[in-house]
Amino acid sequence: MRISARNRLKGTIVEVTKGATTAHVRIDVGGSVVTAAITNEAVDELGLAVGGEAWAVVKASDVMVAVDD
Repeated sequence: MRISARNRLKGTIVEVTKGATTAHVRIDVGGSVVTAAITNEAVDELGLAVGGEAWAVVKASDVMVAVDD
């Protein structure tokens, strides 16, 4: 599958929390954790589970990162 997003982060799933309709998937990317909000249906279809490998795909022209001191 080809995608136009340029910001792809490969990591390991560390947590999957399902809500009423939306799930939060936390991915460890080299020691930093990225949280993705996707549908529960997508979690099931993609077979996302803790310990699995995943790509966080950010479709944006600019990505801002906040760092805690």
